[in-house]
Amino acid sequence: QTLTSRLRELGTDKVEITQRPDGLCCPLHSVVPSPVVNGYRNKSTFSVNRGPDGNPKTVGLYVGTGRGQNIVCVRANHLENIPEKHKQVAQCYEEFLQQSPLDPCLLFHQGGHWRELIVRTNSSGHTMAIITFHPQDLSQEELCTQKALLKDFFTCGPGAVCNLTSLYFQESIMTRSSHQQSPYQLLYGEPYIFEEVLGLKFRISPDAFFQINTAGAEVLYQTVGKLSRADKNTVLLDVCCGTGAIGLSLAHQASKVVGIEVVEQAVEDARWNAAFNGISNCEFHSGKAETVLPQFLMSREDDQLLVAVVNPSRAGLHYRVVRAIRNCEAIRTLIYVSCKPEGEATRNFLEFCCPSDSGKKLVGEPFAPLLAVPVDMFPQTIHCELVMLFTR
Repeated sequence: QTLTSRLRELGTDKVEITQRPDGLCCPLHSVVPSPVVNGYRNKSTFSVNRGPDGNPKTVGLYVGTGRGQNIVCVRANHLENIPEKHKQVAQCYEEFLQQSPLDPCLLFHQGGHWRELIVRTNSSGHTMAIITFHPQDLSQEELCTQKALLKDFFTCGPGAVCNLTSLYFQESIMTRSSHQQSPYQLLYGEPYIFEEVLGLKFRISPDAFFQINTAGAEVLYQTVGKLSRADKNTVLLDVCCGTGAIGLSLAHQASKVVGIEVVEQAVEDARWNAAFNGISNCEFHSGKAETVLPQFLMSREDDQLLVAVVNPSRAGLHYRVVRAIRNCEAIRTLIYVSCKPEGEATRNFLEFCCPSDSGKKLVGEPFAPLLAVPVDMFPQTIHCELVMLFTR
């Protein structure tokens, strides 16, 4: 309804958008349910901070607000969407911190070292743990000591009960660092875990994006496949492709798939995934979508129709990506997958659908919303993944 009113304000001349009797700009399907509702998360991020009892080495999730100055870190034991294995690793990490002489790093400028824990699992029970550490002014020798202690704890100490497949360590002086900024160091085990989706095997690196709900992802990709109407006469663009899951799962429908992703490790995973699964009509490009996509569209020599699937983060698509898609006449179908449609995604929707605007360099024919399908990727929460189909 918000999108419809905003489109009306922009003065769109497409009657089918603004004159529907239900006040919506396109039909809205009922929510497609997730096949799994409990313990479905395949990735959890745990913070280290003060608990309700004042213990600064509590491993859990934040409760409270910055404005209210009442933020505390609460153990995740009661949460139904987090698997027991994730809770076990978090509990063991807290036990390790209690015996460590080093302080947690609550605020960078106040010192301390131990930071967040990320746990990734697959449906076979394989478990990857990634621990972030602020080195401050520790020497390489001191850092090696801490890594050895951490490895010993999880391989032959109390943490061995977690039966980790992989243990990674990242020295980071920022809240979030990529592998390029601060390499993930494998302390123990296998460099990757693997997951199966729609009969395809996917390799997952420490920082690669993979949908949080594997069973739900199968439903999501099937939904995208139906809406895309990709066939052997179309090229599928998979923008913000992560490890290539959407493109690879739809490769059998299209003549070719072109994936674009900023995380280099994820692109390496996507290429491995294509080769391992015997899929030869996919290519993946590493770099920012706002740089790679316009270059790709300008350098095209064939006249095949394109179907674009975009699955950006909550920050939405960069304006140059929107402009490139909007101004490419060969793209007649656009599928936008959003985990936060009420945020920056709405700005993108308006940019795709607004009347031509030479001042903003949006000169291509506007898209029109055709269908909206919510998929419940996040049971036990108020959030939903929204799949929007646009055509022109």
